[in-house]
Amino acid sequence: MARTTMTVRLSGALNDFVAANVGETGSYENVSEYIRDLIRRDKERTEKYAFDYLKAELKLAFAAPESSYVALTASEVIKRNQVSQE
Repeated sequence: MARTTMTVRLSGALNDFVAANVGETGSYENVSEYIRDLIRRDKERTEKYAFDYLKAELKLAFAAPESSYVALTASEVIKRNQVSQE
């Protein structure tokens, strides 16, 4: 796994907020640990949103009446998806 070094510049209230969460008085030993935790939480939030969206779409699909379904062959699905990507 490749490692990337990033530089982030913070000033004012953002810098003070990060400083308050790092070190002896904060929950994190260093800024890198804090940033990694923020990124992990954001990733989890994004993945949860995507999963919840998928569940909602599936719920709608399964609630639709059987008569609204249209039988498609695999080639028809592939063709439809190719057209929608153009």
